[in-house]
Amino acid sequence: MILHVKKAKYFSDYKIELFFNDGRGGVADLSNILHGVFEPLRDKSLFSQFRVDEELDTVTWANGADIAPEYLYFLAFKDEPDLQEQFKKWGYVKG
Repeated sequence: MILHVKKAKYFSDYKIELFFNDGRGGVADLSNILHGVFEPLRDKSLFSQFRVDEELDTVTWANGADIAPEYLYFLAFKDEPDLQEQFKKWGYVKG
């Protein structure tokens, strides 16, 4: 299944509540990735102004930043035992 972000809401700090097309919903903490091209998003007022781009099926910001839906899924569910094999296939977990 190709993952799509269906809905996203600002949660707090650098966290986004996400809802995916597989029916799962969870909170992704993006605080650890806000460097390099994502550095401007350290401004919480800018960070909180994301939207779900219907063409890209992921979260985007007005400055052009976007994050792969698979990575958002990983951040939201990285501790779920039943998803570890999928995360290994995607390269987010060493195995």
